[in-house]
Amino acid sequence: MEQWRNRTAVVTGASSGIGAAIAKDLVRAGMIVVGLARRIDRVKALKNDLPCDLQENLHAVKCDVSKEEEIVKEFAWINEKFNGIDVLINNAAIFRSTDLIEANNTAAIREMMDTNVMGLVFCTREAYKSMANHGRNSHVVHINSISGHTINFHPTLESFNIYTPSKYAVTAITEIHRQEFIRSKCHIKVTSISPGLVKTEMVSDEFVKILGPYLEADDISQSVLHVLGTPPHVQIHELIIRPFGEVY
Repeated sequence: MEQWRNRTAVVTGASSGIGAAIAKDLVRAGMIVVGLARRIDRVKALKNDLPCDLQENLHAVKCDVSKEEEIVKEFAWINEKFNGIDVLINNAAIFRSTDLIEANNTAAIREMMDTNVMGLVFCTREAYKSMANHGRNSHVVHINSISGHTINFHPTLESFNIYTPSKYAVTAITEIHRQEFIRSKCHIKVTSISPGLVKTEMVSDEFVKILGPYLEADDISQSVLHVLGTPPHVQIHELIIRPFGEVY
């Protein structure tokens, strides 16, 4: 991680769970971290978990990644304020309980797609502007899901509905980004990290109880440090992480 010391990372969905763990670990690794979230007070509170001499390296910015205009505004500010963006962690994602065939579910479906897919696309687009302009080695990490590779069914749980297709989209988008970064002639890596079940606020206790073994947010954060720590000629394209004993 020495190559990223004193360089700037943006983490979306940094207020809790995986995003919060990644934001704190990147600061501990020596990076300047901008945590984007709708709940900005929770990002600010993460400073309390950091050593006093590192707290000033975590910056909280209010941004709803389902809204393109907010993304454009905040990424432009970050680029100017911190002399460019070097690492982007696209972590923000939501899950809403609804069936695709259910009546009056338009708002829930649009919210998931706008956050999980379009937010990721627009954040990457805006980060790319900065990365291409400053010309330094850069890295984009998409926090995907095992649901982006397999369609699971459990008779006692609610449908994964549009969440699974949104994560399948991230799997495809990762490859498109890889190809586009190569064509751009910029040294920008892209990695998709796909965890199995992770115990976070987004996952109900009932869900965890039924499905069994689970990962912790820190497990995913450590995997992010691993892929970022690879030498310039190594790119981990896809990393799938399952809790031991996961049955689905």
